Amino acid sequence: MMKIGKEEKMISIFNRKELFITYEMRKQAEVRELMAQNKIPYSIKVINRKSPSIFEAGSRARTGTFGENLQLEYEYIIYVKKTDYDKANALLNGRIR
Repeated sequence: MMKIGKEEKMISIFNRKELFITYEMRKQAEVRELMAQNKIPYSIKVINRKSPSIFEAGSRARTGTFGENLQLEYEYIIYVKKTDYDKANALLNGRIR
């Protein structure tokens, strides 16, 4: 959370926009660092693609991970406020330094 004046501007599902999705921990760390260096608030959602769902509870225990690409186990989704999206996207694409 970033404080602006006396009120806090939180990122919520109502004021956020998806900036970046990756399966690579290194890339998500680079994007987070870039946002932090430029004082752009962000939030990150991490999804474990191997965790059992309510529809297939225990499927991993049954099938294991044989033949699966373990590099795709975690998905990282980085969000920024809608008002910061253009600046964040430009930074990400190297247009602003």
